[in-house]
Amino acid sequence: MAAQNIAALLKSLSRKDYCYLTTTGRVTGRLHEIEIWFGTSGDSIYLLSGGGRESDWVKNLLANPSVAVRIAERHFRGMARLVSDKSEDSMARQLLATKYYRWREGRPLNEWARTATPVAIQLSPK
Repeated sequence: MAAQNIAALLKSLSRKDYCYLTTTGRVTGRLHEIEIWFGTSGDSIYLLSGGGRESDWVKNLLANPSVAVRIAERHFRGMARLVSDKSEDSMARQLLATKYYRWREGRPLNEWARTATPVAIQLSPK
């Protein structure tokens, strides 16, 4: 599936409340699945970790960035990374704040959207 097809599929799934992220345990090697809020942009999804780098799922993806993602009944593979680019960071925060807190331009972001650690996952079909 081409990146543009993944982008179109993600756009159609963008209103779902949650995605399911599966990481590989950095110590045990076992798979760990969490339910988490997400936003979509192009062929990527964005997540915010309220626990920052201390969240187990973030520690896991830092050790092994290869992840699985399920949105509704659609399954994807992905490569995860912490967002470091300033404009991408701002976009990710605003994307999730808009979706879950009805944030609007000109208004301040809530504490979660301001302080959580943004994670990007570029997706490919599973």
